[in-house]
Amino acid sequence: MSNATAPVELDGKDLPAHCPNPAMPLWSSHPRVFLDFNAHGDAKCPYCGTLYRLKPGTAASHH
Repeated sequence: MSNATAPVELDGKDLPAHCPNPAMPLWSSHPRVFLDFNAHGDAKCPYCGTLYRLKPGTAASHH
């Protein structure tokens, strides 16, 4: 599966979330971008299309 089809699940310890994430290989690197989660707990990287999803019960705080 590619990153674009397999959501990366995150919990509170992973926030604030950014892409590329530490698990991504160096060759697929792009500028770091911090992610804004929608009301459903999803965020998509504007560079590579990786979908990030908050695990159930995790809330993204907004500043």
